[in-house]
Amino acid sequence: MSALKAALKAAKGALDAHQYEKAVEDATRVLKEDPKNYHANVFLGLAFEKQGQNDESEKAYKAATSVKANDPLAWQGLISLYEQQGGRKLDDYHDAALHLANIFEQADDKTRCQTVVDKYTDFARKCGSRFQYKHSLEILLPGSTLYDYLEGRILHPSYTYTRLAELVEQDEKEKINFEIGQRRTRLGAKIDQVTAEVKKEVLQDSHLETLYQHVIDWTDDQETRRLYEEKLLQHAYDTLIALPGAQKASKREEVIRLAQGLVILKHPFVLAWTITLEWKDMERIEELDAGLLHEYIKFFPDDGLGKVLRGYLGSEISVFSKQPAMEEVNDDAREEIPLMTAEDRLILMAEGVEDRPSSVLAHRIMGEYYLYLEEYDSAAEMARKAQRQVTIDSRRSGLPLTSNLDAVNLMLGTALVHYQAPRHYPEARNLFESILARKPEDSSALVGIGLILEEQEEYEKAIEFLEHALDQASNIRIKAEAAWCKALSGDYRTGCSELEGCLLHVETRDLRAKALKAEILYRVGMCIWHLDESKSARRDRNRAYARFINSLQTDMNFAPAYTSLGIYYADYAKDKSRARKCFQKAFELSSSEIVAAERLAQSFARTSEWELVEIVAQRVIESGKVRPAPGSKKKGVSWPFAALGVVQLNSQDYPKSIVSFQSALRISPKEYYSWVGLGESYQSSGRYIAATKAFEQAQKLEQELGTEVLGDTWFSKYMLANVKRELGEYGAAIAGYKDVLAVKRKEYGVSIASLQTLVEAAWQNLNLGFFGRAIESVREALETANDLVTWRKDAFNLWKSIGDLCAVYTYIQSYIEVFPVEAMKHLLRYDIELDEYSLLGEVDEVNLEAFETSAASEDPHSVLDACCYAAVLAHKRAILCCAHDPHARAVAWYNLGWTEHRTHICQNGRQTQATESPLRYLKASVQCFKRAIELESRNADFWNSLGTVTSQLNPRVAQHSFVRSLYINDKNARVWTNLGTLYLIEGDIQLANDAFTRAQSVDPDHAQTWLGQGLLAAQLGEASEARNLFTHAFEISDASAAQIHRSYASSTLDHLLSSPAASNSTASLLQPLLALRQLSKLNLTDLLFDHTRSLFQERIGDHVNASQGLSSVCSALEAEYETSESNATLARFAQAKADLSRSQLAECNFEGAAENAETALNLSADDPEKCNERERTRLSAYLSGGLAYFYQSSMDRSIELFKGALEELQGDPDIICILSQVLWAKGGKQERSIAREQLLDSVEKHPSHVETVLLLGVIAVLDNDQDTVDAVFDDLQQLRTRDGLGLVQHKQLAQLLSAIAALYPGGRDQGVAQLSEATTAVMLKPSLPYSWSQLATLTDESHPAEMAVLTAVRRALPGADLNAEELSEAYAGTREGVNAQRCIMLAPWKSLGWAALSRM
Repeated sequence: MSALKAALKAAKGALDAHQYEKAVEDATRVLKEDPKNYHANVFLGLAFEKQGQNDESEKAYKAATSVKANDPLAWQGLISLYEQQGGRKLDDYHDAALHLANIFEQADDKTRCQTVVDKYTDFARKCGSRFQYKHSLEILLPGSTLYDYLEGRILHPSYTYTRLAELVEQDEKEKINFEIGQRRTRLGAKIDQVTAEVKKEVLQDSHLETLYQHVIDWTDDQETRRLYEEKLLQHAYDTLIALPGAQKASKREEVIRLAQGLVILKHPFVLAWTITLEWKDMERIEELDAGLLHEYIKFFPDDGLGKVLRGYLGSEISVFSKQPAMEEVNDDAREEIPLMTAEDRLILMAEGVEDRPSSVLAHRIMGEYYLYLEEYDSAAEMARKAQRQVTIDSRRSGLPLTSNLDAVNLMLGTALVHYQAPRHYPEARNLFESILARKPEDSSALVGIGLILEEQEEYEKAIEFLEHALDQASNIRIKAEAAWCKALSGDYRTGCSELEGCLLHVETRDLRAKALKAEILYRVGMCIWHLDESKSARRDRNRAYARFINSLQTDMNFAPAYTSLGIYYADYAKDKSRARKCFQKAFELSSSEIVAAERLAQSFARTSEWELVEIVAQRVIESGKVRPAPGSKKKGVSWPFAALGVVQLNSQDYPKSIVSFQSALRISPKEYYSWVGLGESYQSSGRYIAATKAFEQAQKLEQELGTEVLGDTWFSKYMLANVKRELGEYGAAIAGYKDVLAVKRKEYGVSIASLQTLVEAAWQNLNLGFFGRAIESVREALETANDLVTWRKDAFNLWKSIGDLCAVYTYIQSYIEVFPVEAMKHLLRYDIELDEYSLLGEVDEVNLEAFETSAASEDPHSVLDACCYAAVLAHKRAILCCAHDPHARAVAWYNLGWTEHRTHICQNGRQTQATESPLRYLKASVQCFKRAIELESRNADFWNSLGTVTSQLNPRVAQHSFVRSLYINDKNARVWTNLGTLYLIEGDIQLANDAFTRAQSVDPDHAQTWLGQGLLAAQLGEASEARNLFTHAFEISDASAAQIHRSYASSTLDHLLSSPAASNSTASLLQPLLALRQLSKLNLTDLLFDHTRSLFQERIGDHVNASQGLSSVCSALEAEYETSESNATLARFAQAKADLSRSQLAECNFEGAAENAETALNLSADDPEKCNERERTRLSAYLSGGLAYFYQSSMDRSIELFKGALEELQGDPDIICILSQVLWAKGGKQERSIAREQLLDSVEKHPSHVETVLLLGVIAVLDNDQDTVDAVFDDLQQLRTRDGLGLVQHKQLAQLLSAIAALYPGGRDQGVAQLSEATTAVMLKPSLPYSWSQLATLTDESHPAEMAVLTAVRRALPGADLNAEELSEAYAGTREGVNAQRCIMLAPWKSLGWAALSRM
């Protein structure tokens, strides 16, 4: 023991000497001997503590405490150790401090016990977390082991609870913010949903309310208690909102209890008062406690609800006494409500609603006040907001609030019944019916439905509802409404009696009562008005009139009475001035007075006051009375929309007028004039299809309703015809105009429209190539003009149309013989001084005498001149008809200018220089365009026209004119094309190309632009490009574009001459032939292109028409040569004769062919110019004549001509072949010998000429010359493998080789030899149908015949080289019935198909 004590002393001494390692050693030595030695553990713990070995120190101290738990020394050491480590061991510190404090309590040492507690709580505040600090404070609260012992020496519990509450508040706030921040970043998270979820999780587990309650219970400070009562209520309210619906009940009761407690205490906490007032489920506001309302106003004078209550309690509609009862309100609250004007009260209440948008009570009060003021739109707005807020309050509190919602719905329904009626009737009725489903006796809902039914003209049902409402609550207003419904249902006598009974009970104490009396008086008057509808009764001023006057005397602002008085004055008193004033007054007072508004609009329309009509119609539409409610039997009012549409139509606001007429038709689908207005609006806006449908619908209504109802209906037919005219359906338009003229014969607008449509139809048919139809339209138009001139001779459009009609003949010159000369004489001479046609007479020399002189001639050219003169004279007269209209005069001069230019074009090249000036019409045209420009200098078309006509006279002026036109409008492709043409004429290629390119970009479909590009390409030598451009121009051009037709046909013919293979396709020849045929209709004489047309007809096999055309060309050229004796004409005549000979040869007219060939040879024999054209002409004549004589069996002359051809071509192998065949056909030995020699010589010179080798082979076979056959056979075998052979040459080679194989089998069987040869042909050319057909005839297999058909079909496609006859031969070879029928279909003139079919 002494050793242990010595060791302990040594340890104690070491500690005192700060020798901590030695102290550890000494203490450890003691503990080895006595592990439960208390002081050794304490010394060891202290030594480790001083060395910074905290864990070892803690173990030592705890070992000491386990030995002596109630000894404070070890616990003090632990506390010291924990304090050195800051907040790391604060939880252990709590346990140690509490244990040490209990030791001191047991030792009854309050000072040291308090010191431990204070030291621990202060240390936890400084170094611990908020939770640890809260944990430390708990030892100071009632219920802890130390509270009773240290009471009075530590903080009062109220302060401790307050501090704890503050800490928990901070914790919850931070937790809520943190969780919201974390969760809101999740995919698909919504901030409102996240906030609600987080608050629910935090608040429902919160202990904060318990702490608030402890503060309230322990504090002695009233302000603190009230503060924490507010916090308790707010927290409970927030928790209630966050809880789900099933968990709200108990919490809601707590919230209501807390709120009522604060209200009872009259504590001014707005949430408590709000809950008390807003959560009260009440049907009527009078269910509230008046004293409570006054106290609210006192406590919260600046609150929004307080302002509303202050205004309400002082208003006319307040159900409470202006002063609260003495026993209910204390002296402080008993303050009089200050008197305010109605305006100030309304402003105050409106401000209050804005300040408290979440108050249902404020919105209810404000809505009822608006209903009282008849501000139904504002009342509906308040009710809707209240509706939404009731739903929110119900969701938050968990209360159903059914009575509140019903009251709000009643207010909304009542407002909707009157606001823009009947627009909102369905919604209002649904609201009332939903209330009646729960409360069948609710009088307000019954009245609401009754009023709706009354407005919808369902009077019987309305009476039922109103009388049911009367059973629940006697009300004079309801009774009057029921009586009025009876009157409206037709029982005017009963209604009048009951209304008069109501008058006895109406007192006129206030404005509302006066208004009711005025309404009843008016309705009595209306009953009397309808009880006797005779004029005398209605005119009687002591009957209905007196009631209307009495109504106005009671209430000067009752609008319906003014309307009825207006009808009285207008229809019976015949005082239009008073009637108009009454209607105006009625409409000023109420836009719902539809009858007054209609009468006003009609009167304004009669005086063309369209702005006033628009104002009236727009105001009626905005009133909401025009459209019936969905499901209502009441008809809508369409006239305001129709009137508005008419106004908008007059102001050319077509999109809006369309909408207006459509709205009118939705209300009244059978409103005839609305359909007409809609159609006119569509037409004016360019929507012609829609306009057509609208007018067609109007015409259907004409048939349904009849003229007895609609009156005069010709205007719709006229407008429909106009639409058809705009659509280009001229036939339908003309028929429509004729129908109108049958009713309105002298209607100028219809007559001139019909005339202009006929003219437009003529031009359309001209452009489409229907020339006969165009002339027929002209004929009809002239008949119309002859009728129109008799009663409207001074119409500008009449003479313009006549001039245009004459111009049509100048474009279709082939119909010039049917030009109505006499009709034009009548028109031009009708009621005019002849010297009036002298306008520009000194320049163009065109007058009526010149017209009649030319018209008297039978020469077509003279008649054409007469036609041009008639057009000029008509346009001159048009100028005289528009002397007072500058714009029309400008247009008239413009039209005359183009007519003069057309006259110049028609006569250009035909004038005789001795008598006529070739440029006089062109000069007159220039003057016309200049005068037009003087009148309208900003017209681009006028400048373009001047540039066109001056291009020949002065290119500089022309360029200036085109540039000026483009300055005004640079989007005109025609001007750019004209400018490019001018540059092309002047030789500026680059500028021409730029102008044409610009024209193409402006309008790619302008045909003349492509023509210009083609001419430009042709000038540059790009023939292929030019042909493509001419082709495109022709495809997009009109049939009247003569120059495009000429260029296209010429370029195509040049291509055919340079590329013979191109002429094999008949389809490629049809378009140019069509162009030439149209061209022949457009010009009287155009020999060059008539000749060209005949050549195209010859190429497609139309030899009859080709011969006729060439005969006409020959006759014209002969006549021209007799006049001019020109060598060029003679050469053209010879060429035409040669072509005629060739065409006659094709149609087997051998005699004529021979004669014309001889003529061509004779005419070209003496031509001094040895040119290619002459050589081709003579060659054609030689060949045609030779073949013609051959077929006439005149072999000698035939041989002579072929020899001549051979001399012309200097040994051409094709001519030699023809000559050899003729010599062989003659039959003499000498001729046949010469034929052989000619062929042999040709083969030496042209060894690759297929026809020559073929002929030698045929002659060798006919002569049975084995040696020659063998030699030719080898040549033929080589030729058949050569590329470039045509289908006919392959066929001829195959036939000859097959014949040689049959005649000279060479030791093989004849059939085998032929089969071998046919097989070889198929192998060499498997794509040729003839080889397969030949093989099919030599074998019984079906495959060769099928292959023949397959290859033939492929080669018969468009652009291929197989014709119908050859394809039919392939079908016939299959020996099948179906293919035999196809063979007949393809070539019915061939016997092959019929024979194949007969064998089936």
